[in-house]
Amino acid sequence: MHFTSEQRLDGGVLEREFTLGAIPGILWTPEPAAASAPVPLILLGHPPMGLHKMYPRLAARARQCAADGFAAATIELPGSGDRPRWAAADQARADLRQALQAGEPVTDEIVDALILPLVDQAVPEWQSLLDALLELPEIGGPIGYSGGVISIGVRLAVVEPRIKAAVLFAGSFVPRLMYDEARQVTIPLHVLLQWDDEGNDRQAALDLFDAFGSEEKSLHANMGGHTGVPQSAGDAAAQFLTRHLN
Repeated sequence: MHFTSEQRLDGGVLEREFTLGAIPGILWTPEPAAASAPVPLILLGHPPMGLHKMYPRLAARARQCAADGFAAATIELPGSGDRPRWAAADQARADLRQALQAGEPVTDEIVDALILPLVDQAVPEWQSLLDALLELPEIGGPIGYSGGVISIGVRLAVVEPRIKAAVLFAGSFVPRLMYDEARQVTIPLHVLLQWDDEGNDRQAALDLFDAFGSEEKSLHANMGGHTGVPQSAGDAAAQFLTRHLN
């Protein structure tokens, strides 16, 4: 991990951009974080739209994390932002757009091609990020995950024992394979669902929630479209993470 820039945000939050190999990322730490007082960490998931485009929302979420006493970090997903283009992913997105514009059903083949290679490549990168962050003296445990793509969160919850709780954002296509993986998830889950999300298959999101094997899981559904998440929903998610990571 190589830090490339840093700045202080409101409330004393330290924002540092870094590269992990060739992967760009951002780390936010609250002012009290130090070797003598390491803080828990939340990994911030996001859709493959590029860190620059997602920055305002990510920074707002990171400020909330810092206010609750957590560090937060994220990395650029494969094939998006400043990372090299990924021909297979571009083709899958094109096939998805064509199906949606034509009013045709989105087939399992399109969903698998869009999501599964992304999960397969992104999850080991998130684990490498976690390895690097836990070498920093100001970062301790426990670790949480918050955000989308939901299939990335599901896979991480299965394969990464250092993650102790997760907030998952329903709102992306889910391959059928992920329902089998969801049954293996046992950590506490807080799932956010926008009931009128125009790009989300509501029934698929409900079926995925039903499949999770966690003894503690809660579904929080709110009226509105994809970007209409109310502040109260964010507050409830923050309270969930505080309860499980402090």
